[in-house]
Amino acid sequence: QVQLAESGGGSVQAGGSLRLACAVSGYASNDWCLGWVRQAPGKEREGIGAIASTGGTTVAHSVEGRFTISRDSAKNILYLQMNNLQPEDTAIYYCAYNQRPTLPTVCSGAYLRARFDSGDRGQGTQVTVFS
Repeated sequence: QVQLAESGGGSVQAGGSLRLACAVSGYASNDWCLGWVRQAPGKEREGIGAIASTGGTTVAHSVEGRFTISRDSAKNILYLQMNNLQPEDTAIYYCAYNQRPTLPTVCSGAYLRARFDSGDRGQGTQVTVFS
C-alpha cells in the first residue's frame, strides 16, 4: 500500500508563499499518477494538479501561474510550490496517488479528485491565507 505524508502547511498573509511536501513510499506500480487535491470548507473538492510517472505535469487553470508541482525522484518527495496565495486558497491540501490512466484520460488533479475516495491519499495539511 502506498503511504503519503504531507508537510509544510501553515498560515500566511495574502501574497505570500508556501511549499508543501509529500513523502511517498510503497509505490504499487511503476505507472502512477501523483498530485494534489484540496478541500475548502463549504466548497467542492478541487484537483490542483498532478505529475505522471512518464514525467508529464498538469496544473489546474484556477492556480496556473501561481502554483507549481515538482518531484524529487531521488528522495521520493512531491512538492507543491504556492506563490501569491490568496484567502480563497485556504483549504486542507491532500497528496493523492492513483494508477496512471490510459488515454484519452490524462493524469491530472481532476483525475485524482474524481478517484479521491478510492485512491491513496495522505492525512492532509492545513493552509490558511489571511488578508
